[in-house]
Amino acid sequence: MKFQQPAFSRLTGKTKSVSPATPANPGKVKSMLAFKKLGALGISGRMEMFSQKSLEFLQEIKTLGFTKTMDEYERGKLSIFNRLNFFQLITGIVVPVVCILTNNHFSATSFVIATLPAYVSFLVLCLNFYYKHEAGIIVYFILYPVVTCIVYLNGMDLGADLFFILFGILSLFFLQEISHMLFAVGFSMISYFILAVVNQKYTFQLQTANIFFYYFNEITAIVFIFYGLFLIKKENSVYQLGILASNHALQGKNNEIQKQKEEIEEKAELLRNQTTELTELNSLKNKLFSIIAHDLKSPMYALRNLFNHVQQYNLPAAEIRKMIPDVVNDLNYTTGLMENLLLWAKSQMQSTTLRKEDIDISRMIQDTIQLLHLQADAKKINILNRIDTSHDVRADKDMIALVLRNLISNAIKFTPEKGTISISLKEKNTVTEVSVQDTGVGMSPEYLEKINQNNYFSTKGTSSESGTGLGLMLCKEFLQKNGGQLYISSEPGKGSVFAFTVEKSTG
Repeated sequence: MKFQQPAFSRLTGKTKSVSPATPANPGKVKSMLAFKKLGALGISGRMEMFSQKSLEFLQEIKTLGFTKTMDEYERGKLSIFNRLNFFQLITGIVVPVVCILTNNHFSATSFVIATLPAYVSFLVLCLNFYYKHEAGIIVYFILYPVVTCIVYLNGMDLGADLFFILFGILSLFFLQEISHMLFAVGFSMISYFILAVVNQKYTFQLQTANIFFYYFNEITAIVFIFYGLFLIKKENSVYQLGILASNHALQGKNNEIQKQKEEIEEKAELLRNQTTELTELNSLKNKLFSIIAHDLKSPMYALRNLFNHVQQYNLPAAEIRKMIPDVVNDLNYTTGLMENLLLWAKSQMQSTTLRKEDIDISRMIQDTIQLLHLQADAKKINILNRIDTSHDVRADKDMIALVLRNLISNAIKFTPEKGTISISLKEKNTVTEVSVQDTGVGMSPEYLEKINQNNYFSTKGTSSESGTGLGLMLCKEFLQKNGGQLYISSEPGKGSVFAFTVEKSTG
């Protein structure tokens, strides 16, 4: 067999060979390959492929009309609606086809009328495909009962009466407005009662024409009812589980937020406390510096004046000796002030580490009296130590030594010449109480209030010794760190009692 030379080849003078084995239609090639592949699979392979394709098709039907803006609940409802309409579409076509094939009296017009419900389901699926979901619901709940009534009114009983019950049940789930729901339920129930109970005259009855498909249609309606109820229940259960999971997650978030809120409040409270503490410390610093700046002038000026007079006027030794006691008194005060100030600054920087140990408080009191005897002798003050036995306490040795030194020094300062200071000790349940009692000038209630409120100010002793109250502040702070307290009682003109407690030794 000879192939005619193409026109293009004749014009150009060139020849182009065409292989007889090359098919002219690519689509035909694909079809042939698909059939060959299907034939090579065997029966089990074909069934598996058919099953897979069917599942994929049903999944497409379920997701028909899904949008990204839909939540899970809306998608679930639409999925149920799509599946019901798809199966009703299949049933609405199969039954009329069977009727026209098995009954000669079933005309083409009857076939068209009998398939009307299937057209409604098809229309609903098309509307959902084009995202007209509300229109699809309206068409279903209005047209489906109407066309079913048309089928019955045309004298055909296809065993679809139970579908009216299905419409009523589905309306409760799909319709949101109460008025729409009541209309759909009422219309379906009235139609069912009139067509299935009242009207019994039909020219064509599927029950007599084909009893098998009549029962099939009735059973299908029952299956649809239970299937619809099952899908609705399942979807509601999934939705409720989703809500519970969301609530659980939300509760977790709320707990986390509450925890963060509490942490923020704690930090805010801590910050407020720190701010208050810093404000108080700043105020205290200003007061202390004001007092110190004032009180340090006196001893410095005294020393300067002494040396200026010695240098300029060549003072005799007797006159210098007369000035020295006042200078020494000022220097003693300055030394004590500087010592207290340094200890206070150290404690505020939190560099004072508490080191508790067992100490003999009676021996420490005796050492402190010995340390301050020159100050007491200068005013001819008699210090009576009424502690005659050793008593062990557990505390920081340096802190308790400072407390004793400040209390006895203050008693000397505010006791007039030839006065008396008594030091005693009492053992109580778990603490030891040490008292320093003087016969000094005493303090007024207003003065005591200032001390208790940690108000610091310059004071003068009976021999014009200066004081700031800084020592008492340190005593309170150090005793609190050691688990003790400071107690002050005084009466103007009758002296004062300074007592403090400290933990007993357990050894």
